[in-house]
Amino acid sequence: MRPFHSQRVPLRGLDHHVLTWGEPAAPKLFLVHGWMDGGASFQFLVDALTRDWCVIAPDLRGYGKSAWQPQGYWFPDYVADLEALLDVFAPGESVDLVGHSLGGNIVMQYAGIRPQRVRAVVSLEGFGIPAETPDNAPKKFAKWLDALADLPSFKPYASLDAVADRLQQTNPRLPRDGALFLAKHWAEVLPDGSARLLADPRHKLPFPSAFRMEEIYAIWRRITAPVLWVAAAQSNIPKWLAEHPEGEIGADSLAGVRRRLTHVPNGRLVIIDDAAHMLHHDQPAAVAAAIETFLCSMPVPA
Repeated sequence: MRPFHSQRVPLRGLDHHVLTWGEPAAPKLFLVHGWMDGGASFQFLVDALTRDWCVIAPDLRGYGKSAWQPQGYWFPDYVADLEALLDVFAPGESVDLVGHSLGGNIVMQYAGIRPQRVRAVVSLEGFGIPAETPDNAPKKFAKWLDALADLPSFKPYASLDAVADRLQQTNPRLPRDGALFLAKHWAEVLPDGSARLLADPRHKLPFPSAFRMEEIYAIWRRITAPVLWVAAAQSNIPKWLAEHPEGEIGADSLAGVRRRLTHVPNGRLVIIDDAAHMLHHDQPAAVAAAIETFLCSMPVPA
């Protein structure tokens, strides 16, 4: 495995843990992880890259070794934290952004909000979440208030091996050595030998507001950078989208994804075979090749 450098970086008043691979003088590549994950999740992808990059991958607030936020977690904070990260590592530069799932949605929104800061953007399985109607708002707000009165928690694990077992149960394609590596970054060992997840359980709190896809489309339409969407052939995301108000997907299992991509100027779609949602774990070489082929076709950053 390629060695990484671990450092702590204050972003917007909150201590963040950031991993970097490669030489600082190499072209920069920012990687943003998904829900219940961490920056180390990209190790296999970094190992599969064939070109020289300075890769920068933070643990988002409340994940990994980054500080927790007692008031809970809000999507706009992730976008603002990303901008603060870019100001530290690439001030004044046009950057290449890659995000997985939640991270994919973060980089997509940032690319539309700050189009001048982004040279190219890659979203791995980050296509938005199912649209909701305004009628859902009262029920969602009440559900959030109820959850605040009974905060969620994570169950403990008997050991890091048990954490690795869970990772493989969730993703059968993940090899044992990969699961053990991730477990060491996904959890910490307590004095009694048990393991506790390195994530704030408040990430499990429901959101009080309805998800309005029209607002997301308005942001996506402002993206000026080339966009690559990378979908996994065996992902459950397209089915998840199809079961909501946007309509039936018909014979094409990716029709819902393709329909959303029509709102992204200069966007293209690549499908990774024999992979599910954690496609950068399932097929890191194929995902790395798709990313590098795309990025290396772009003009050199200013």
